[in-house]
Parts: sequence; C-alpha cells; structure tokens
Amino acid sequence: MFENPGGIYYKFRFHYMVAKTMAKQVFCEDCNQKHDCQRIYEQLGDVEGPSVVIKVIVAFLLPLVVFIVSLASFQEIFAKAISSQRVQTAFSFLLALVVTFICILIVRVIRKRISGLEN
Repeated sequence: MFENPGGIYYKFRFHYMVAKTMAKQVFCEDCNQKHDCQRIYEQLGDVEGPSVVIKVIVAFLLPLVVFIVSLASFQEIFAKAISSQRVQTAFSFLLALVVTFICILIVRVIRKRISGLEN
C-alpha cells in the first residue's frame, strides 16, 4: 500500500483532498491559531500604499518592448544593407541588446535622481 507514495493513486488522493477541503472551506476550523491568522490577513488587506503598476511596467514591460521594437527596426535596416540572413539576425540581436541595456541604464539614472529629490 505505501510502496510508492509518489504514485498516481497518492497524487489523485491528494488532489481530491485539497479540492474537497477548499470546497468546504474548513481548512482553518481545526487550527488553534485561526484567529491570529485571520487578523493578520485582515491587516494585510487593509494596508494602504502607493500603486506599483508604473514600477512593474517600467521594470518588466518597457525593456521587453524596447528590445522587440529595436530588433524589428534593426532587422529592417540591415535587410537592405546586408545580404546574409544570419549576419542580419546576429547584428540586429546584438544591437537590440545594446539598446535595451542603454534603456535600462537610463531608467536607473532617472529613478536615482527622482529618489534623490524625494529624500
């Protein structure tokens, strides 16, 4: 019975128990710290702070968009100047990386200046 705890029977049984527990919402009833846990989650839900949407966009989306746009632009530019497709792709990729790193450095400098003005 306990030969293979990683087997399909145990995985199925585990998923069934988790689904059943979540459906009943009884996972906190037997806990002796359920009141403290509930209070902590209520406190976390009431925390007010500045929105991080702009920071997330600048940190993750902006470099990705800059890379894609610069890669496409360099690919178009090099399509007319270089006949080899491999060389076009390599130069386009390397220059797109350079442009993306420059963009990241510019964003870091701007953030340091803004944070220096706030202090």
